Amino acid sequence: MTKKARLIYNPVSGHEQMPKNVADILNVLEQAGYEASAFRTTRQKQSAQKEATRAANAGFDLIVAAGGDGTINEVVNGIAFLEKRPQMAIIPAGTTNDYARALHIPRESIKDAVKVILKQKTRQMDIGQATFANHTQYFVNIAACGSLTELTYGVPSEVKSALGYTAYLIKGAEMLPHLTTNELRLTYDDGVYEGKLSMLLLGMTNTIGGFEQIMPDAELGDGFFQLIVVKPSDPVKLLRLMALALNGKHVDDPDIIYTKTRSLKIELFGQSIGKELPVNLDGEIGAYCPVTFKNLQRRIEFFVGE
Repeated sequence: MTKKARLIYNPVSGHEQMPKNVADILNVLEQAGYEASAFRTTRQKQSAQKEATRAANAGFDLIVAAGGDGTINEVVNGIAFLEKRPQMAIIPAGTTNDYARALHIPRESIKDAVKVILKQKTRQMDIGQATFANHTQYFVNIAACGSLTELTYGVPSEVKSALGYTAYLIKGAEMLPHLTTNELRLTYDDGVYEGKLSMLLLGMTNTIGGFEQIMPDAELGDGFFQLIVVKPSDPVKLLRLMALALNGKHVDDPDIIYTKTRSLKIELFGQSIGKELPVNLDGEIGAYCPVTFKNLQRRIEFFVGE
């Protein structure tokens, strides 16, 4: 029986380059032995997510998510909860493309990215599950909360390209006068932390915001999150920590908690009770604390590069 592949693409990603590449992508999928078709996402909320669920339930063997990290996240949310899940491939066409970097997918060429499928190399990847008060969401790369979280996603891509990690230090210096700390209770595999923090990161790959040293011990598919907690510090210390983190030299700092965990529960604590603390999933606001995270080990099989 011929296998079926569904391309789900965001037409405005990659400076609107996707539509003109659809025919070439479908041609490569046909070369790989798939009966291929395409779905163009719309402005309707969860357009990619709903199509991914429909395609999976219709028996498609492969879903190709083409777009930025947000499109990939939507497609994952469309299939992660299902008992029978299709394979996934990604074609990066966003600004940061963190997950493509982690999977060694070419990021400069849409055609090179889809040709990864022809090599038939796959890997079972962990998926993060975030359970909020009223719903559950999934993520593939990073969850974050705290006032410093904006630093991870708040630097324009063109500035990052030009200045590298210096852009983050500049952005951090701008933010320092406005930083606040939150009091939280964190329950993870190795213990409990109750107190103030400036930022929390929970990741599954070593790539965050285009940098590959923030979580140096990340291992794909091992069933563990990498947990980083930045405790409150004075402004000068925070700038120093940021510089260390972007170069991978922060893990032993006394103002940092860095550990592996299969689960994490975040609860508002002390003076933060009653506040709204947003949680960022793969670069987009998910919902608000409290939240419980669980690592779904090797949940989805992805095509990966060399």
